[in-house]
Amino acid sequence: MSIIHALSANSGRLIRITFGPGWRERPPVRASGQAKLAKARIMMLAGGLVVCYAAIFVRLTYFDLEPRTDTSAIPPDHVSAARPDIVDRNGELLATDIRTVSMFAEPNRVVDPDEAVEKIASIFPDIDRKSLYKKLADHRSHFAWLRRQLTPKEQSEILALGIPAIGFRPEVKRFYPGGRTAAHILGYVDIDNHGVAGMEKYLDTQGLSDLASTGLTSRDTLEPVRLSIDLRVQNIVHDVVSDAIGRYQSQAAGAVILDIHTGEVLAMASAPDFDPNDPQADGDKGWLNRMSNGTDEMGSVFKTFSIALAIDTGTVKLSDTFDASAPLHYGGFTIHDDRDVPRRVLSIPEIFRYSSNIGTAKMMDKVGMANQKAYLTRFGLLSKMQTELPEVKAPSQPRVWKKLNSITIAFGHGVATTPMQTAVAGAALIDGGKLIEPTFLPRTQEEAEKTETMIVKKSTSDTIRYLFKLNGEQGTGRSADVPGFHVGGKTGTANKVIHGVYSHKLSFNSFLAAFPMDDPKYVVLAFIDQPLTGVNHLNLAAETAAPMVHDIISRAAPLLGVEPDFGSSLLASY
Repeated sequence: MSIIHALSANSGRLIRITFGPGWRERPPVRASGQAKLAKARIMMLAGGLVVCYAAIFVRLTYFDLEPRTDTSAIPPDHVSAARPDIVDRNGELLATDIRTVSMFAEPNRVVDPDEAVEKIASIFPDIDRKSLYKKLADHRSHFAWLRRQLTPKEQSEILALGIPAIGFRPEVKRFYPGGRTAAHILGYVDIDNHGVAGMEKYLDTQGLSDLASTGLTSRDTLEPVRLSIDLRVQNIVHDVVSDAIGRYQSQAAGAVILDIHTGEVLAMASAPDFDPNDPQADGDKGWLNRMSNGTDEMGSVFKTFSIALAIDTGTVKLSDTFDASAPLHYGGFTIHDDRDVPRRVLSIPEIFRYSSNIGTAKMMDKVGMANQKAYLTRFGLLSKMQTELPEVKAPSQPRVWKKLNSITIAFGHGVATTPMQTAVAGAALIDGGKLIEPTFLPRTQEEAEKTETMIVKKSTSDTIRYLFKLNGEQGTGRSADVPGFHVGGKTGTANKVIHGVYSHKLSFNSFLAAFPMDDPKYVVLAFIDQPLTGVNHLNLAAETAAPMVHDIISRAAPLLGVEPDFGSSLLASY
């Protein structure tokens, strides 16, 4: 038994504590051992705290270094560049940039992709939810476009949703105030403001895209680009062409006005067309520019070039005659005239006026295939037209020219050209025989003269002027004439090739015209493809394409500064 005397803490009295016989007194623990144990525990606790704080610090630093929800998150190649305004020859606005915003996300910062998808879809019901979720759920990604070119209202609605990691980037959107009016001339741009077609694409090929890649493009540094077209006249041509499709129940239509002295395109339209503000809205059915990028056999319009080359070579004179009283037979094929052509000997003016296939074929037989091919090449009808517009198709011709090819090409079957290059060649024959490549940019007559090429003698040009006037007053072009403006020209009704066979019901109709014929300044060509009806319920060129030219000139001539003359007559003075 062990007795320990201790002093009571409460009373200060000495008390005695008695332990039983089984109790063994332990040796006292040294003070230094207790201190070391406490210190080790403190060090372990401090180390743990240090590790925790270090982890928190690293995580905070990581978040601080991540891209924030602002424009700095956007890769440089996603920034759309500004484009210059496009204006017409009078300074009227045709295309411009407007400010807009595009919505993007930083997927690595999105908290709840499902919730974000539901909220965004409530504003844009047409959005692809599956694709949107895939973008937002990709936490390895730092940037993803969600919707380009939002309206201010759409941006405001998205902001009100309060979705984390969603931002907006100021951008520019191309806007065309005239909509479809000059669609095939202007073309359009993609979502990143890069030119895709028309003059928009041409501008990119002239260095605009290279300048944009350097970041040096802005509305303040880019001068407006002026085109040669007159917006007032363009509106007229577009109206007439668009109306013709419904009026004549046709597949397509088109028209162009050229300044014969400068080669400037003052107006050009092709229908069906598209809205460059939303080029995808109509699918791809309106994208084809039939004026410069579609080829067709031009029919009897080609008799203009056949007679011109025959006279220019000296093989045929205006006073010569050819017997058109009976059909011609070549290699198993029969060439005949329409029922309105007199079955008799015809002079050159009569062949042109009545549009005789037989007379033209006999004339070309006398001229020879070598001369014919050389002159058509000189006229630019067998090669691709050169101009700023990217959409230009090369004409087609027989791989090997044979006698039958030569004969049928003489009256417009066998060579398919674009309506635009046909108009350009026609302008050359009216303008003293000087071929000038067309341009959609302003050009003076002096500048044009530096590039012109003489293709026929001036006397030959004078003869074609006479024949145009004759046909406008007495022939198939009478339905195009406008009192006081002396419209002349040549009709062409070409049978369409359907599955390799010429159709006797479907045709490609055109009218090549010039005015005023006493002092020509402009060439107009209009076409209508596969019309089912026309004036007097006939679907010939005289009842379809020629009235289109009449409507265009009657409305556009005053705007072009052409004063009517009711006293002169070219035929009387010839």
